[in-house]
Amino acid sequence: MWSVKAVRYDVYGVLPSVTDVPEPGCPADGVVVRVAATGVCRSDWHAWQGHDPVPLPHIPGHEFAGVIAEVGPLVRHRRVGERVTAPFVCGCGACEYCRAGDAQVCPRQTQPGFTGPGSFAELVPVHAADLNVVPLPDAIDFVTAASLGCRFATAYRALTAHGKVHAGDWVAVHGCGGVGLSAVMIASAVGARVVAVDLNESALRLAKELGAEALVDGRGDPVPQILELTDGGARVSLDAVGSAAAAAASVACLRPRGRHVQVGLLLGPDARAPLPMDRVIAKELEIYGSHGMAARDYPGLIDLVTAGTLHPDRLVGSVVGLEEAGVALAAMSGPPARAGITVVRL
Repeated sequence: MWSVKAVRYDVYGVLPSVTDVPEPGCPADGVVVRVAATGVCRSDWHAWQGHDPVPLPHIPGHEFAGVIAEVGPLVRHRRVGERVTAPFVCGCGACEYCRAGDAQVCPRQTQPGFTGPGSFAELVPVHAADLNVVPLPDAIDFVTAASLGCRFATAYRALTAHGKVHAGDWVAVHGCGGVGLSAVMIASAVGARVVAVDLNESALRLAKELGAEALVDGRGDPVPQILELTDGGARVSLDAVGSAAAAAASVACLRPRGRHVQVGLLLGPDARAPLPMDRVIAKELEIYGSHGMAARDYPGLIDLVTAGTLHPDRLVGSVVGLEEAGVALAAMSGPPARAGITVVRL
């Protein structure tokens, strides 16, 4: 059996390292992608820490782009050599949710880097390829495409499908990490007015550069400042951190009939975060959870990029090799050395 290079960990919290692993088999309904670039995401960090348990030993990585190396016998629409990416949630292709276009909530979903081996490797398998694989135009390079995978796609669907953001709307983004800064860029690109909240001054400065109109230091209570800046509250607010405090503040800073979208993962003690439901009732607020984006919704996001309206490459903070991927993942345990997304280029 042939082998490939991959970053793997055998124990939670122990530094992942590059090793030789067996070449992955191609699913009958899927493809194997030769990875050209893959993002380093906090969701991978949560899995590595054991907060979101995965089978061990494990290869992380779920934001990737590359070229199809092998196609299963049941695949009809994909071909070897095609430039592609895929959502981090891959639907089964057969259930009622997949048939309705909602693969992101498929009960039998697979997730590269979580339910199976991920993209910190030379090759990664993708199931149900006709449903889940997204062709990439030549105009989008692989590093940029890898940055779309989780953060931009998640932020795009949160703002468009759930937030229903329009030009002129005030959007509050709580947390200026990868997904939060993606939300800042997307909201600004469609003409919304953005107030960004974070504890980190450098993250706030980057949010300003990427389109935020107003900045709020999250070390205090951000709600009074947001209400004042937006003249009564945001139309849409996202918790892009994943904390009880950020979720509560996101709801509390909304104007009547506003929409809160929970994007950040709420894990451990925050999994049952209390929200100010008195405000939800009195102001007739809407609350949504948002879990990635199905492949069918990628064209709208890709069109923003190819039209030059959205520039996800501006959010790429550093590009490293596969040998450095484990260190980049472990670095998420501390404060970021620099703002922006780290992408591994193979």
